[in-house]
Amino acid sequence: MSQRIYFLGIGGTLMGSLAQLAKSQGFTVSGSDSAIYPPMSDLLEDAQIQVFDHFDPRQLIPVPDQIVIGNAGQQRDNPAIEYILDNGLNYVSGAEWLGTHVLRERWVMAVSGTHGKTTTASMLSWIFTANHKDPGFLIGGSPNNFNQSARVGSDPYFIVEADEYDTSFFDRRSKFVHYRPKTLIINNIEYDHADIFPSIQAIQEQFHLLVRSVPSNGLIIKPQDDQNISEVLKAGCWTPIQNVTTTQSHTRSRSKGHEPYWTSTGTGSDFKVYEKGELAGQVQWPLIGEHNRLNAMSAIAAAKHGGITAADACNALCAFEGVKRRLDIIYQSGNVTIYDDFAHHPTAILKTLDAIRSNSPSDRIVAVIEPRTHTMSLGALKSDLVSCNRSADQTYWFKGENINWDLEQIARETPTPSTVFSDLEQLVNQIQADAASSLATHIVIMSNGAFGGIYEKLVDRLSR
Repeated sequence: MSQRIYFLGIGGTLMGSLAQLAKSQGFTVSGSDSAIYPPMSDLLEDAQIQVFDHFDPRQLIPVPDQIVIGNAGQQRDNPAIEYILDNGLNYVSGAEWLGTHVLRERWVMAVSGTHGKTTTASMLSWIFTANHKDPGFLIGGSPNNFNQSARVGSDPYFIVEADEYDTSFFDRRSKFVHYRPKTLIINNIEYDHADIFPSIQAIQEQFHLLVRSVPSNGLIIKPQDDQNISEVLKAGCWTPIQNVTTTQSHTRSRSKGHEPYWTSTGTGSDFKVYEKGELAGQVQWPLIGEHNRLNAMSAIAAAKHGGITAADACNALCAFEGVKRRLDIIYQSGNVTIYDDFAHHPTAILKTLDAIRSNSPSDRIVAVIEPRTHTMSLGALKSDLVSCNRSADQTYWFKGENINWDLEQIARETPTPSTVFSDLEQLVNQIQADAASSLATHIVIMSNGAFGGIYEKLVDRLSR
């Protein structure tokens, strides 16, 4: 009989992916969570994993061989945690289970940073797969090129989205300290997770723990100009570093030793890639935005470290289809396109809207923003929210019950017209009215949650 593993908090991006890995390894898998929604709910169903939408002690009868505990909502006041502790059941954190049972014998390629982890990890996984490799991967989202967010794989390489959020109620270190990568991408470092990090310096300290675990025969890949990353590396680095950057035109005017190892010229949807100043490949794809181009450069660099040429990596990315909830088109008819975008941070909102504006300079853009993350709901990034919608023609902010600060003030101070809604039905009515516009219109709905089912409501109404 196979070993039984129970995942507490199975609806989370990490935990749901771990559950899929365990299932593919032959374990009997089940789990529970208080909120499970697409795409993870769909992925778990496709994997035929038994999922409960609440915790009941009877779910732990017979007692599982291992209980894997997630982070979100799994604190000491949780009845499930109290039951597990009171009965002396065998438990471990999700990140530690992954590091111990999946990653230890693998060539770990970790993708870290405040933004772009899911997309970059998806790109890297696709590059290897398209080049006839069978990498393992664990991605905190649903990549369109795969029908799963995690797989064990048969090759040495394992690509993991490396999150800086803390590990569990009993381990306050960042998850990624358990992964021990040989290839490390650091996309960027910004202040986030205000519920656990008091300052940017506290985040940098965790990133330095990650840097300390990369061997001297490994590789660290980072953008050329990110001051917060540079400060982390100045605290001590024992691993070779390759810089990536993007430009509009190619020059070789930099003095020797200062030219980035990887650079590209062009636009977010059509660009050439240069390795040490020499043309190495070209990418033409449906994605837009400078942030995606920079993500691609990091993925290409990591793939080269794993033995795939830049030309082959570029060819693979031409067939990359993106990730669900990252400027994911959920409705398109006539002049109107509606997107679902994760946009968990003001910088992510800014880059998403800038990408659409750059690609469609004369079209109307309507931003619909739910500041739902712990950091935004606490008001820690209010000053950044003021300017994040600069590329939108109109912004609708949704004030949920978790926001106890003056969102209306943000709306008054933003550079473009803004309205605050606290009633979801009224917001849906307003978006429906915008969708009837005769102008070419892009409506971008931005939230890291289910947003009260707004996506399904809109698609249902507009489809009728």
